[in-house]
Amino acid sequence: MCWYVCVCHVFLPQGYPCALVYRRFFFHQPATVIHLFHTFSGLALAAFNFGSQLYHSAVCILVQFLMLRLMGRTVTTVLSSFTFQMLYLLAGYYYTATEEYDIKWTMPHCVLMLKLVGLSFDYYDGGKEPSQLSSEQKTAALPSVPSLLEVCGFSYFYGGFLVGPQFTLRSYQRLVAGELTDCPGKPPNSVVPAMKRFALGFVCLVIYTIFSPYYPDSYYLTDEYEAQPFWYRCVFILLWAKVILYKYVSCWVIAEGVCILSGLGYNGVVDGKHQWDACANMKVWLFETTPLFGGTIASFNINTNAWAARHVFKRLKFVGNKTLSHVTTLFFLTIWHGLHSGYILCFSMEFFIITVERQALALVRDSPLLTKLANSALYPLIYVVQQFIHWLFMGYPLVPFCLFTYDKWLKVYSSVYFCGHVFFLVAFLIMPYLRKALVPKKERSQKKEE
Repeated sequence: MCWYVCVCHVFLPQGYPCALVYRRFFFHQPATVIHLFHTFSGLALAAFNFGSQLYHSAVCILVQFLMLRLMGRTVTTVLSSFTFQMLYLLAGYYYTATEEYDIKWTMPHCVLMLKLVGLSFDYYDGGKEPSQLSSEQKTAALPSVPSLLEVCGFSYFYGGFLVGPQFTLRSYQRLVAGELTDCPGKPPNSVVPAMKRFALGFVCLVIYTIFSPYYPDSYYLTDEYEAQPFWYRCVFILLWAKVILYKYVSCWVIAEGVCILSGLGYNGVVDGKHQWDACANMKVWLFETTPLFGGTIASFNINTNAWAARHVFKRLKFVGNKTLSHVTTLFFLTIWHGLHSGYILCFSMEFFIITVERQALALVRDSPLLTKLANSALYPLIYVVQQFIHWLFMGYPLVPFCLFTYDKWLKVYSSVYFCGHVFFLVAFLIMPYLRKALVPKKERSQKKEE
């Protein structure tokens, strides 16, 4: 229930009213005034939730600003920023972590850490020739060093301070300049889109609030759970995963509504329609309907995944190995979440599952028989079975993610006989034989040549 309290006590009384105040009184004000408003409203948010511990964010913001000012557009700045901000976050985890999910200063600080490290990358990119940058790097690159007040407004912006989403300083600068609007010179017509996201987030919050008491994490550790039949334990994991993820969905969608209301969510015009998805952290329809593990990942925590792809995965292009870049990115996300062993197991299992799924999709694509079957009248039945497997084994790596410690997740995995590990290991081992049996020799030869 702590997430319910967090959303109700933070975003409802503060995020949306702050956005409304900004639209009504500050939209036409000078940049300095807007930065001050965003800084003090964010500081109030931090003080309300974490009291004097807000100094942690202030220290990191000040250090980051000094690095940009004193060290310039250098690789040293980027590496120093990454090292300092990451170590500060990990030290926070080390000194504050318990065996429960805690709402404390480290929760918004992990969001802030990405913002500040991303800021150093964008400042560094601003010193390169445009021809050396990708299109997304050109969009985010900073032409000059920001002021301390600007960095504070960007860091404490009430729409993304607590749980995200991630956005660049260039996007924030465009917001302050009044450029993120569908009617130039006036506040954006974003009230209706914002309220739609709020309503959707509130529905998800209600679902979580109603059903989460029936699927608590603590039930995994009871004798009652261990005494249930094997099929029941597996189905419980499936339903628990579906319910538990709504707490994240609700927070992110409600936070997105704040960004839309302020204008930060404006994303230009597509096919004659104004888009408000620049800060979208969830693709709820895809999340609910995809039968693929990759689809769920693509629909979930979008901005954090995009940050990791832009600043870790793609920047490792010089390594020349996509698998190694992928593993490194997942390792970064693992320690970014915390120091518990459950995070390591969760992300390593995610990598294994995605690897097997990609092999399976390639098998279906290259096999005429499986392609025909997938496009036949049997697909609705296939979809149901696929969704069952999808959500059962989507919940499987979430168990250590939510239970954190070795003794807890090992007990649960033992009770279900490590079925997820066994299932995907067997699938991985037999995939070459299935490919040999179901894919014509000509197709296999073409793939080897590619």
